[in-house]
Amino acid sequence: MSEITTLKCNTDFRRTYLRGKSYTNPALVLYVNKNRAGLCRVGITTSKKIGNAVQRNRARRVIREALRQLYPEFKDKKYDMVFVARTKTIYKSSADIQRVMKSLLVSAGITE
Repeated sequence: MSEITTLKCNTDFRRTYLRGKSYTNPALVLYVNKNRAGLCRVGITTSKKIGNAVQRNRARRVIREALRQLYPEFKDKKYDMVFVARTKTIYKSSADIQRVMKSLLVSAGITE
């Protein structure tokens, strides 16, 4: 049984940005890259364009919660994923972000 682990190294983020495929939405961007680690690794990025620290932390919390809800639906759990928050993310609820994330994951072929 595999779990979600976090991407921490800058090299992992850069590899996912450069070699991965991107899927966009006005509220969220998803970069996906297959890995050989055999586990799902996720990184969340929020830039200073999003707002102040409180808004950036809220955006990360909302994205993390939506991902936690959708994780059991993943077919293959061998991906590196980076979610990039956009300015519209801070105005969305967790349920809205979950719907956006579900559509991005379906287009990436990770869920059905």
